[in-house]
Amino acid sequence: MARWCYRHRLVVLLLWVGALVGVGFSASSAGTNYANVFSLPDTDSKTAYDLMQKAFPNTSGDTDTVVWKADSGSVTDQAVKDRVQPALDKIAKLPGVGAVSSPYAGARGSAQISKDGTIAYAQLTFTKRANEIPKEQVQKVLDTAQGAARAGLQVEVGGQAIQRVQEPPQGLSEMVGIVAAAVVLFLAFGSFFAMTLPIAIAVFGVGMGLFSTQLLSHTTDIPDIAPLLASLIGLGVGIDYALFIVTRHRRGILRGMDPEESAVTALNTSGRAVLFAGGTVCIALAGMLVTRLHFLDGVVIGTSLTVVLSVLAATTLLPALLGFLGPRVLSRRQRRRLAAEGPEPERASGLAARWSANVEKRPRRIAALAVVVMAVLAIPVLSLRLGATDQGNDDASTTTRKAYDLLAEGFGPGFNGPLQVVSVGGDTATLVQGLRSTPGVAQVAELPPARGVTVIQVVPTTSPQSKETDDLIDTLRDQVIPKAGAQAHVGGVTAVSKDFASVTGDRLPLFIGTIITLGFLLLLVAFRSLIVPLTAAVMNLIAAAASFGVLVAVFQWGWGLDLLGLGKEGPINAFLPVIMLSLLFGLSMDYQVFLVSRMHEEWVHTRDNARAVRVGLAETSRVINSAALIMVCVFLAFVLSGDSGAAMAGVGLAAAVALDAFILRTALVPAAMHLLGRSNWWLPAWLDKRLPHLAVEPQEPAAAEPAESTGPATAIHGFVRTADGDPVEEVTVTLMSKGGRQLDRVTSLADGSYIVSVPAPGAYLLAVTSASYGSKARHVTVGEGPVVYDVELTGDEVDAVN
Repeated sequence: MARWCYRHRLVVLLLWVGALVGVGFSASSAGTNYANVFSLPDTDSKTAYDLMQKAFPNTSGDTDTVVWKADSGSVTDQAVKDRVQPALDKIAKLPGVGAVSSPYAGARGSAQISKDGTIAYAQLTFTKRANEIPKEQVQKVLDTAQGAARAGLQVEVGGQAIQRVQEPPQGLSEMVGIVAAAVVLFLAFGSFFAMTLPIAIAVFGVGMGLFSTQLLSHTTDIPDIAPLLASLIGLGVGIDYALFIVTRHRRGILRGMDPEESAVTALNTSGRAVLFAGGTVCIALAGMLVTRLHFLDGVVIGTSLTVVLSVLAATTLLPALLGFLGPRVLSRRQRRRLAAEGPEPERASGLAARWSANVEKRPRRIAALAVVVMAVLAIPVLSLRLGATDQGNDDASTTTRKAYDLLAEGFGPGFNGPLQVVSVGGDTATLVQGLRSTPGVAQVAELPPARGVTVIQVVPTTSPQSKETDDLIDTLRDQVIPKAGAQAHVGGVTAVSKDFASVTGDRLPLFIGTIITLGFLLLLVAFRSLIVPLTAAVMNLIAAAASFGVLVAVFQWGWGLDLLGLGKEGPINAFLPVIMLSLLFGLSMDYQVFLVSRMHEEWVHTRDNARAVRVGLAETSRVINSAALIMVCVFLAFVLSGDSGAAMAGVGLAAAVALDAFILRTALVPAAMHLLGRSNWWLPAWLDKRLPHLAVEPQEPAAAEPAESTGPATAIHGFVRTADGDPVEEVTVTLMSKGGRQLDRVTSLADGSYIVSVPAPGAYLLAVTSASYGSKARHVTVGEGPVVYDVELTGDEVDAVN
């Protein structure tokens, strides 16, 4: 498939461009129909909601609030009324607005004025839900309301519809993430063309995923946070997957391979790992379904679809783009050096090699230090409290936050999240009296009954997000309502949020157990070891605890919130643990597969655990760290999204990926594997026979590379001479697989003799490099016995064999 895409690159590119344009045009024409459907069966708040829908079917439109405050005098002063009331009348006539309840009209108007007379509010009801109202209509409402403000009169507007208007432009966070990723890629590759490849793959994958999700929102319930999360994860995995493949391709060209063969080999090796990694991410995302929280079903659809399309782009569009670039995927300096010096042997050098050697020397010290760091970061998770964010968590400069604070100042903290006690029988009068006498209740208002349903609005003395409000809900359900002998249920947004958090918390252990078990089984089959998947499972739990500790410290304790411009502290969104654990599981599996597959490959060839861990870490740590740095940049860019849920997910995932890559995979995992020794690769014989075989680690094509364990080890030996027959000493002789992996490396002796060890019969590449005579490489086929192969150096050629 890779070869076909490489050779028919124009066709492949046109197909992808046509698909992106076609799906994009269809999505733009159809528009969006996202729906936040919190289906919580068998909960008290869901029962209350159903009863209210039955009794009051015409209250489905979004309700927003205009709040104003007079710095001096009262809001009932004529000067204030003359500015505010005309604005309210004008708002009532705007398209999309159903009704406006003014405090200056009607018998209940006085209830909308604070006791000290300095703050008042008007409720405006739109004809549609917040996500269905055109932003232009909402903006007119906002401009008209704030147009009434003057010196000494503050006017603010709050509500979900208003919140959508004040969000930054769509695509801002994605663009910032892409620019940051481009900088990291350019520093990693040193080539503009190579830098553009992962960016292009991510743009095609995420673009197709978002447009497809937008179309699917017309056929199924997809929450409005799904496209944000889909673009967040899609950008990260799309760039990372392309990075893995392009890195392997560049390495193949540097080892002397033809660009087409190098691309095919890269897709047949790293491409397989990408397929496996993408599959694990989708499986992890699908793990959300076990929670039976239907709100998350749309998130699973959007994110999984984007990941699948990103993998498809990396395995089909990428080889086509590699065909267009050819050797230009290398930097100019690398191309000049390749032409002058010939193919270079594969070697790990620099910081990565020194760090790998250091981990081998001091595994206990490094493992202990890594565990201490992760344990300290995980401490805040002990105070984790799930809930829901509201406009009180918006940035202090936004009108929604100012409206929220004004309502809390004038009518009490609980006014922003009233409870609705829905009664269908029993002594309602006794219930109202009991509610008024309950500690923690500020106001009680009984609304006129309809269709046998009575709604009693209860305003707590504490804010919607406080623990005291949660305790009050429990008190009403467990004590006050039963004592009054009424058949009533506690509903409202605050109660729904509490029930959602409770249901999520109850089902979280099942979800964690499911994804950990899936990860264990996948790695068990991939690496045929019990210890490797067990280690990975423990590492995933450590990474999750530490990343949630960071999340609690930032968003619940408020550390750095002002610096990040993320508003006020509050509970962690109830749906976030499920989403974050799914994504963390999938992404950490990517790094685990990439790291351990190289270790496993070396272990199969040498049966030396210390060498396998050292070589695997030295050769993959730079790519893993580059990929992680890109993901951190992409995730942190979603702080700019204007959506508190996406910002929270971005910070949490950025912390999780950084800790996972820079501490766990780079330090703790290899240190633990050094300490465990050969037991890393232990698998009972009876289990080995029953497990299916799955080749994940990069493997050479069967025709070009011998089987890993077939045939006895042998050797290639001979002499290195000049054209005149004189021996050449100090010549570097490197034996490589045809894919470019170094198998052995020696230096010729004074008589020009050399001998390199061969792991098994098959086809190999023998590269000879001399400072005086240039470089030469030849194919050598090895049978059952040693092969004699003499090399002649002429000094006037650089022969890089494909």
